Amino acid sequence: MSLGPAAEALRLLQARGETLAVAESLTGGLVAAELTAVPGASRVFRGSVTAYATELKHDVLGVDGTLLAERGAVDADVALQMAAGVRKVMGADWGIATTGVAGPDPQDGQAVGTVFVAVDGPVSELSGTDSALSGALSTVGGVDSALRSEGKVAALRLNGGRSDIRMESVRSVLTLLVERLSGERAGNERAQDTEQNGGT
Repeated sequence: MSLGPAAEALRLLQARGETLAVAESLTGGLVAAELTAVPGASRVFRGSVTAYATELKHDVLGVDGTLLAERGAVDADVALQMAAGVRKVMGADWGIATTGVAGPDPQDGQAVGTVFVAVDGPVSELSGTDSALSGALSTVGGVDSALRSEGKVAALRLNGGRSDIRMESVRSVLTLLVERLSGERAGNERAQDTEQNGGT
């Protein structure tokens, strides 16, 4: 029996001796709940921030205020900065993030079902050959090279009701993390055709 994405992510993290932190907006804690439902999650899961209010994305997670003012909270770069920010705040090796519009109304000029999920982690040995597929390469925390990071974001257009959109966002961010941890590239045959890497 194959593991679900939460259990598989935790298994891969434990095998690597690495830790995870979560930043959530539209999912409101569902990603953290999915992870902590797995026995033994405490060995790798550091914690989460549910930054539902836009200002908390800036104040707690360090998302650029100008970016939020110009584009709103539902944006690929915001998702990447949320993932990098929670990784730094929680002192984790990996950070993942969700932001989007679950409905019933549009937000920040974005339609219901517009979701961005992101993963930020250590620069991999593959980064030289993977650069075309990698997202933004950033430095978290200034000059400390140990905190250099690689981010990847997926842009999703999801259908269904509010609950469906939120649950699919949970599955999508955990699947993106598993793909990063297992070294799979987003351009492979199994990747969703709605996935994008890098900026907006």
